[in-house]
Amino acid sequence: MTQAKIGIIGGSGLYKMQALQQVEEITIDTPFGSPSDALIVGKLEGTTVAFLARHGRNHHLLPSELPFCANIYAMKQLGVEYIISASAVGSLKEEVKPLDLVVPDQFIDRTKNRVATFFGEGLVAHIAFGDPVCVNLASIVADAVDSLDLPEVNLHRGGTYVCMEGPAFSTKAESNLYRSWGATVIGMTNLTEAKLAREAEIAYATLALVTDYDCWHSDHDSVTVEMVIANLQRNAINAQKVIQETVKRISINPPESAAHSALKYALLTALDKVPQPTLQKLDLLLKKYL
Repeated sequence: MTQAKIGIIGGSGLYKMQALQQVEEITIDTPFGSPSDALIVGKLEGTTVAFLARHGRNHHLLPSELPFCANIYAMKQLGVEYIISASAVGSLKEEVKPLDLVVPDQFIDRTKNRVATFFGEGLVAHIAFGDPVCVNLASIVADAVDSLDLPEVNLHRGGTYVCMEGPAFSTKAESNLYRSWGATVIGMTNLTEAKLAREAEIAYATLALVTDYDCWHSDHDSVTVEMVIANLQRNAINAQKVIQETVKRISINPPESAAHSALKYALLTALDKVPQPTLQKLDLLLKKYL
């Protein structure tokens, strides 16, 4: 199986990049089932990368339906060490405008119905998650945005991403509550990915692409579907440019990441006491500690 150090999770438009060469579609099965879609592996800036359409290439999966464990495990099976996750978000701050790009450094979990761990079934692990994204990888993503001088785009380094369950958007009361907490953007997917990537010892960073203001904003009711789709399309073009530049920078100087040894002190169950089926299921994550 082709190996890739860098993984990209986002919309299907990301792997239609003209710059992506030697494209190969890989169907992967994992101990946690099938990922959202086949992974697309190709060369970008001379570096092998793996792309996954988070909601499937036809966008047929709700956020709550996403096979998060399978998605991250599939990346691990391909040898991915760094994940860049591109995600459409709503803004919770006046100064964070549609088309702006945010590289958040914190999350608030408002999900309800998701499995967000690989562990259990006789094996207890508690990862450190105070800093939920890889600081070094996030810095590279932000530097890449800065270097591109994208028109009508402001970069926001840091910020808090509220991850809600969905699929309905927030009420105005909820939106104003999140604003009172100082949150920056709101989405439905990235925190769950970040938790699982940390357990899989993969460095993770989010590129949050603002499509519109959340419903707290006085102009929200004048936002049309056409406006949001237009912003999504422009954001996809910007995301391609940012990812291409980020991949180039990672390939030149791969960053160190605390995530790469996240399980070193996290495994609380003695591995010789763990049921054999669980050890087999998680062999990819545990083998360096066995």
